[in-house]
Amino acid sequence: MADSTAQRRTLVTGGAGFIGSHLVERLLARGDRVTVIDDFSTGRRENLDPVRATPAGATRLRVINDAASAGLARLDPRDFDEIYHLAAAVGVRLVIEEPIRTIETNVHEASAVLRFAAETRVPLLMASTSEVYGKNAKTPFSEDDDVTYGPTIFSRWSYACSKAIDEYLSLAYHAQHGLPVTVVRFFNTVGPRQVGRYGMVLPRFVRAAMRGEPLDVHGDGTQSRCFCDARDSVPALMKLLDGGRFAGQIFNLGHDEPITILALAELVKRTLGSSSPVRLIPYSEAFAPGFDDLLVRQPDLRRIRAAIGFRQTITLESTIRDIAAELALHPEADAPEMAAPTNRPKEAR
Repeated sequence: MADSTAQRRTLVTGGAGFIGSHLVERLLARGDRVTVIDDFSTGRRENLDPVRATPAGATRLRVINDAASAGLARLDPRDFDEIYHLAAAVGVRLVIEEPIRTIETNVHEASAVLRFAAETRVPLLMASTSEVYGKNAKTPFSEDDDVTYGPTIFSRWSYACSKAIDEYLSLAYHAQHGLPVTVVRFFNTVGPRQVGRYGMVLPRFVRAAMRGEPLDVHGDGTQSRCFCDARDSVPALMKLLDGGRFAGQIFNLGHDEPITILALAELVKRTLGSSSPVRLIPYSEAFAPGFDDLLVRQPDLRRIRAAIGFRQTITLESTIRDIAAELALHPEADAPEMAAPTNRPKEAR
């Protein structure tokens, strides 16, 4: 590991992604020298443009355009003090349409990063997801709860299983090799730079409301989620890694006040003064026949609050306005969603 008295050297996989780019920005502001590995499959070069334009970005940011495993082959773990592994296949639509890519990307790349970090036991933060809780009916979800998944004939659960494997691998490396790895389960994270291309609900709603188009709510809209702004989540990541002091632990990260998706659509309309209609789309048309979803996804945040005093400071209304402001300046940022599955009726797109 590098000398702790020197300038901190940090590696971020998936650093051009929505959350990753906010993290890179914060790390540079802290004074770190940052290396990003991103193949730009779901991350966007434009996410790093504001960072590159700063003096810190121009002098202390290195970007490697490659998958995590390939990019790591060109690096030496002794050159880093911290690693954040955020690279992953993300988004419900991507999971449904490209399950092979989802599974192989999540498991293979996480395994490569763990092997790399284990060489020198550099502190590592492994990004996971609330999806690992699967169909657990208990609310709210706490980190030690059991998990239940749907049948393997539905690719919808492949993402949850692949990220669960990432967690098992992380904890195994901690137990067998003393790797100081911390696992963070993101709940619904939102904010500027997030796009709706892969099914993310809030930027989809904001984009539609700004254009006067229907806000498509999947299912009956009674399912509820808890939304946390990335600008609240990212500082928490930095505190949770912090030299590996929470090694071997798992933390939920998000907001714990639920809102139904139908209420979210109405909130977007009200916040932006939009007259767009709200349209209910059956899951079978929005995704695929047999698609299964969870009615409530809410985190228990007691562990992270006790550890670092985490709390949310940015309101959902503020996040909506900030997403809208960014889309107004960069309307090309959120291109139309990926092509629909062939079994999805054209009129439901």
